[in-house]
Amino acid sequence: MRRRTFAASIGAAAVAAGALPAPAFARPGRQCADDYTWKNVVVNCGGFVPGIIFNETEPNLIYARTDVAGAFRWQEETRTWKPLTDWVTRDKWGYQYVVSMASDPVETNRVYAAVGAYTISWDANNGAILYSDDKGDTWGVAELPFKQGGNMPGRGMGERLVVNPADNSELYLGTPSGNGLWRSKDYGRTWAKVEEFPNPGNFVVDPSNEYLSDNQGVIWIDFDQIGGRIYVGVADPDDPLYVSEDGGATWAAVPGAAALGDADGNRTIPKQSAMDNTNGYLYVVTGYDSGPYNGAPASGNGGKIMRLATQTGEWTDVTPPHNPRGVIPGFGGITVDRQNPGTLMAATCNNWYPDEILFRSTDSGESWSISWDYAEGQDRHDRFDMDSSGSPWLDWRGTDSGPAYAVKHGWMIDALAIDPHDSDRIMWGTGATIWGTERLTQWDAQGELIGENEAGERVGLPIEKFTVGVRAEGIEMTWVRDLAALGGTLVSAMGDVNGFVHTDLGRAERMFHGGWGGQSLDFAAANPDVIVGSGDVDDDGSHVIASTDRGRTWQDGTRLDGVQNNSGGTVAITADAAAIVWSPSNTTVTPVRSTDLGQTWQPVDGLPAGARVRSDRVDGSVLYAYSGGRFYRSTDGGETFADTGATGLPAEGVDDFRTVPGRKSHVWLAGRSDKEDVPTGLWRSKDGGATWKRIAAVDLAIGVGFGKAARRSGYPAIYLSGDVAGKQGVFRSIDGGGTWERINDDAHQWGFAGSVITGDPEIYGRVYLSARGIVYGDIA
Repeated sequence: MRRRTFAASIGAAAVAAGALPAPAFARPGRQCADDYTWKNVVVNCGGFVPGIIFNETEPNLIYARTDVAGAFRWQEETRTWKPLTDWVTRDKWGYQYVVSMASDPVETNRVYAAVGAYTISWDANNGAILYSDDKGDTWGVAELPFKQGGNMPGRGMGERLVVNPADNSELYLGTPSGNGLWRSKDYGRTWAKVEEFPNPGNFVVDPSNEYLSDNQGVIWIDFDQIGGRIYVGVADPDDPLYVSEDGGATWAAVPGAAALGDADGNRTIPKQSAMDNTNGYLYVVTGYDSGPYNGAPASGNGGKIMRLATQTGEWTDVTPPHNPRGVIPGFGGITVDRQNPGTLMAATCNNWYPDEILFRSTDSGESWSISWDYAEGQDRHDRFDMDSSGSPWLDWRGTDSGPAYAVKHGWMIDALAIDPHDSDRIMWGTGATIWGTERLTQWDAQGELIGENEAGERVGLPIEKFTVGVRAEGIEMTWVRDLAALGGTLVSAMGDVNGFVHTDLGRAERMFHGGWGGQSLDFAAANPDVIVGSGDVDDDGSHVIASTDRGRTWQDGTRLDGVQNNSGGTVAITADAAAIVWSPSNTTVTPVRSTDLGQTWQPVDGLPAGARVRSDRVDGSVLYAYSGGRFYRSTDGGETFADTGATGLPAEGVDDFRTVPGRKSHVWLAGRSDKEDVPTGLWRSKDGGATWKRIAAVDLAIGVGFGKAARRSGYPAIYLSGDVAGKQGVFRSIDGGGTWERINDDAHQWGFAGSVITGDPEIYGRVYLSARGIVYGDIA
């Protein structure tokens, strides 16, 4: 295939991704007559929000960028976020990983996003700049000749993408991997390297680890609107800051900026900046690690806050002098109050115990107040209460333990922004949500948190606290690993946030288990009140859990010796709930069986370690397993398995096979692989896996699931994510796989979606799939 040149991809191929054609439906089969509506099962975020961007001239125009779920725009009337990148296709899945965003302060309809997933081998595609003239409702694409890392270390630094407020047709982009500084002079349509910029950076977190081995590069760009200067922060502890005084034609290292490169002997880089254009100050926060997962270094502070007087060149160290728990681990976000020059705030980056810290100064950093502090006896005193009712799971099923509250300020706080139009509003992003308040200036009226009594002891002082609440409604980005649709109840197994039992899809629920990273779910077909799950755990956790009351309460199974924490694997329960078979992953331990909901375990005979297991949906004595191209069946409730002798199945790339409700011995297997010699597609067996038929129309299958049949006696509706007749999408078949209809459209593709997919057993046409969190579709 002829490869396009860089000039062609940049200059001519600006694809209007928002000007979407009518949906195309796959053949064979009729065009789908059903229009679908798509919504999210509400969790409220559940992942890292590394950037919140307020437009500086239009009130209430706010964007949020996420590391895996795309870009969002705030809707003031509903106080929710609107997704802007659900149109991203599977072959460009990295476009949902947003490195940076810029909102034009002159023509406020214009917005830009720098996208791309990984700068290493995990993503084969280069990055791109998305540009929009209608606040993100539609987008064009300018491809770049290098990769970007929306889910790489340092993704909370920046912003790497900025609009020049003096000439809004001009944008700058700071890049990783030694690619330097780039510039566009035509509203982001075409890009060229700024050859005059001298330093592409050199800071690497850990050269021995592929994920941590990339040069962090050019980190941020900021504009001095008083002096007409452009400042650029670089990941180079020796030369971390550059300036241009002639509109970007020439660049020079800023004198004295080497002070940014050291904190108590730890080499540091300038992670973020904030400009006070009234008082002529540039503030820079530093960290010894690019984040977002680091904690404190082995000794000393891991970062500091420096202030540059842009008119005189004078540097001042304005690092807050006090952290209640000891050294400062480094800083994440910094923000300036544009309504009240001299007021600024900063956040620590992973002050893990007992909580993150927000610092506030009203005198340009000369003095600081703190969001919480200790008094005598380590009692904690706070300026605000955290209201997590919008996302009740934010307590992580924990309880307050002294100064360590179950509901925290957060962690990984790189996104920190005071509304430039309203000093009372602030939002900050964490590894799990967005917090915010509209009463921020009450902080200044509170005075000190801690004082001294007559005995010289530190004591808490009475203050009137304000409330901080969840501001993440509409952002969905959970890592969905499995789903169980029981009819009226949806159970999810999720990485990072464990999982949920939803009886109301429009309401955020509390996690059903703590300390358990969900991997796999199953339920007894004859008694769906009985549910089992397997997942990754902490050192003292149980990999397998069970519920006998439809997910209202759960009990832990017994931990199996020799199984690592990250070995959740797959779990199956027989149709009659008589036995569980669990197959741990990442281990040499072979699958095991339990007849008492995981309290005791016995080895299974006949299965290799790591095999995927499923139960027949009708016959309680039958279970199935797959491993390395071989298919296995048990007819004694999972005590023993035997190879069915089936041939022609793919030896790898089978992440999903499922059994059919109400159909004894019916099994469907989804295959996908990047290797040319490994077959892909969808296979069906009607005899318990002894023989298989490949469904000719299906070119690639990522996930397969089943829901209520279209007719009373018909075959259950089959839902597929994959490629049918050359078309990517989400498909439905109501005739046992004979014909397929694409049910999503080009505006709803969600990048790489549908590795988990299932229908609803009671609502015909409803389908649930993993995408940006859990997405579900209904016939309109």
